[in-house]
Parts: sequence; structure tokens; C-alpha cells
Amino acid sequence: MVNIPNIQASVDRIPEQYLYGRVTAVQGLMVEVGGVQRAISVGGRCHLQARNGKKVICEIVGFRDDRALLMPFGSLDGVGIGSKAELADAAPVIYPDAAWLGRVVNAMGEPIDGGPPLTTGRVPYLLRSSPPPAHQRRRVGGKLDLGVQALNTFLTCCQGQRMGIFAGSGVGKSVLLSMLSRYTASDVNVIGLIGERGREVQEFIEGNLGEEGLRRSIVVVATSDEPPLMRRQAAYLTLTLSEFLRDAGNEVLCLMDSVTRFAQAQREIGLSAGEPPTSKGYTPTVFSELPKLLERAGPGIEGTGNITGLFTVLVEGDDHNEPIADAVRATLDGHIVLDRSIAERGRYPAINILKSISRTMPDCNTEFETALVMRARTLLARYEDMAEMIRLGAYREGSDAGVDEAMKYYPALEAFLSQSIDTPSKLEDGYRALAEIIDFNDAETDADSSVDEISADDALSPLGTAPAQAAGTIAFDDPTGNGGS
Repeated sequence: MVNIPNIQASVDRIPEQYLYGRVTAVQGLMVEVGGVQRAISVGGRCHLQARNGKKVICEIVGFRDDRALLMPFGSLDGVGIGSKAELADAAPVIYPDAAWLGRVVNAMGEPIDGGPPLTTGRVPYLLRSSPPPAHQRRRVGGKLDLGVQALNTFLTCCQGQRMGIFAGSGVGKSVLLSMLSRYTASDVNVIGLIGERGREVQEFIEGNLGEEGLRRSIVVVATSDEPPLMRRQAAYLTLTLSEFLRDAGNEVLCLMDSVTRFAQAQREIGLSAGEPPTSKGYTPTVFSELPKLLERAGPGIEGTGNITGLFTVLVEGDDHNEPIADAVRATLDGHIVLDRSIAERGRYPAINILKSISRTMPDCNTEFETALVMRARTLLARYEDMAEMIRLGAYREGSDAGVDEAMKYYPALEAFLSQSIDTPSKLEDGYRALAEIIDFNDAETDADSSVDEISADDALSPLGTAPAQAAGTIAFDDPTGNGGS
């Protein structure tokens, strides 16, 4: 069956004229083109005509000695001196459609799941768009049920919040992402697998995401063997598709694994273009591009939905203060730390509650929930302070009443923080279970609940808070788990 709207959209996009130049030099992944340098700008596209008849899509990344510098989205095989360089759209756009849900696409927006061609939408979306104006954005919405007990209670996330998942390799990021993609109470998901191992893509889609999860998701894939431009564009496409679904009024969950590989791709591009390396080899554009990417997630303007962003950060050498982790943590609304020592003792997800924070959490919790979580965190902190002495048998029971109490509740709290990948948890059930574990009730929400005279805001948000939903607005009987506003 002929798709008339698709044909019409393709005809409308045919340019009135074509401009082209010629390749003057090729060095590594960098191509120099002359003849059209005054008609193009950074971020534009060119199509190189290879001698084997193939077309290689390239992006303009800079200029040098009156020549345009291009990097390819694919292999440069067949490209040589004199090859034709034809100009394409100045501002790369994509035409998404709601029919893309349930599909897997590459960084160019092309299907790679063996399914039929994708339906082309009528409205163009820029791949590198700007976030909504700050003064027009709504505040974050009500609580969002993530389906993970430890996150729902200790690191409550709101609609439109942006959180980072910081972890070293092999600590359980992908498993946690699969739980979030299946169990979060969002309308739709957009999942970006940036620089992922090729063999793990199908494992994630079929084994972790599953048929039900895929049905309400769009998955964007750029594997580690693809050129840096493809890996970087996959991250841009992930946010572009999220914006398209947000503008349609959906509550969107945007998952990206990982921001670090986006930064590494941008570093490769910058170094090839002649940028000087600064912090640990990363070029200045890496640190300017990160907030541009991450700020695109968040609350929308009136009449649209929200993009709740969860971005993984692969910390190098388990150093949570390395440059990319530090830059991302400063931009987002909270961070979830996965600890290798916790994973090594077999507790998954390996979330270190005491090192993690949700900056919007204090303002969206009720007084009871705030006191409950503060009480549980205090017990965990007391135990961890004395953990080494307890394991060595150097602590004598009765020496400190607070530590004795923490030892009493610690095994149950550890069990509470553990969760099987196949077992979802409801938001309201988490608070109820936590209150039962530490024998906490409404009568304890007065001054007595402020253990060690710490204020609730100080205990839950040492890094500061962001404006959020007013306290007490969540309706636990909301079947969607999205809460009220």
C-alpha cells in the first residue's frame, strides 16, 4: 500500500538546488573539503560520493586554512582526493511518529529490528534542539513510581526530574535500567543505548526489556564499534524522540546508557578537529555539550508532558569525582550511586543509600514520610560508621545504645534494599514496609523523630534542594502511580 503522506513529506523536503565541493585531503577520520566552505556552517551535513558508488554522510565539525573539516557517520572506504562532496540540510532534522513505539532504530532514525519501514511524521524535529525556556517551564510534578523499592522510598523521584546513575563497570547498571524500563509508571519510554556492546543489545531488548516493555518504548542503539558521530547522534536522537512524545502530552521516561560514552565520542571528535585536551584528555566542548544534552530533559511547558531522565555515568576506576561524573552530578537533580563493595556481598540493586540523593525529595514528601526516611537513614549511617569494628568483633554490645539499635534493624533494612529483577514494588508499599521494619508510626513524627537533632532537609538533601511538588500531595490510591499535582 502506497503511503501518500510519506511521499508528500519526501517531496516537500527536496531542495531547490544542490551545491557541492571536492575532497582535498583525508587524514584518519578527518576529511577536508574545498569549494563550498563559505556556504556551510558547523553542524551541517555533506554527502561524500565514494568511488565505489556509495554515499558517506558527514558532519562539518570545523574549518582550517579555508577548508571545511568533516567527520563521517560511516566508513571512508572509497573516498579520495577529488571525491564529490554534496551539501545536505544545514540543520539536521528527523520526522518522528507515534508508530515508532515498539521499534529499535539506529542513530539516523532507521529501523534495525528487521521490521517494516518507519512511518514518517509531518513535523520536523531538530536533532540538536534547545531546551524549553527556563521561565516557561513548569515545576516538577508529583511522585513517580519507579518500581524499585530502594529508589521509591530513599530517593523518591518526581515527574520531570533528572537523575544520574553512577557506577563502575559490572556493578549492575544495565539490570537496574531494565527494572526501571519495565516497572516505572510512565506513559512511554525512550531508551538510548550509547556505545553499548553489540552482543548486549539483543540481550537487553529480549531478556531485560521484554515484549511488554518494548511495546511502549522506542530503543535507540549505537554500538561501541560505530564512529563517534553515530554514538553522539544516538544521544541527540534519544532526547529528540523524548521531546516529540512529551509534546504529544505523554509522561516520558528517558533512559540513557551511558552519558560517559557520549562524552567519549565528543572527545574523539574534538581531538580530531584539533581541540586541545584539558581535564584527563577531555576537550572543552565535552563540558559545554553535556549540559546542552541533559537540560533537554525535565518538565515541559504548559500543555505538554514531562521528560523524566535517568542517565547512567560509567565512572572510570570507580572514581566518582572524575571529570565527567563531576560535571554530570552538578547538572542533574540527584544522583544514585551503585557501590562495588555492596555488589560484591550480593545485594542488588547495589545502591549506596548514604551516598545517593534526590534533590526534589524533601519538598514532595509528607511530614511522616520525611521523618520515616530520615530515621532509617540514620540507622544505616550509625551501622556503617561502626561496621568495620562490628565485623572484627571489636565492638562490645551495650557500649552505645544508638549502635545497638542500628545493629538490631540493619539485617532487615539490608533485606528491604534488596530486590529481585522480576519483582516490582509499589510506591505506597515501600513506605509501609519500611515503617514496619523500624517500628515507626505517626506518633513519632514530632520532635522525637529528629534523631541527633538533624533537620529533615539537612538529612535528606545535603547538596541542596530544587523546587518541587508541595508536601502531602501524593495520592497513594492513584492507580497510575503518578501521584497528584
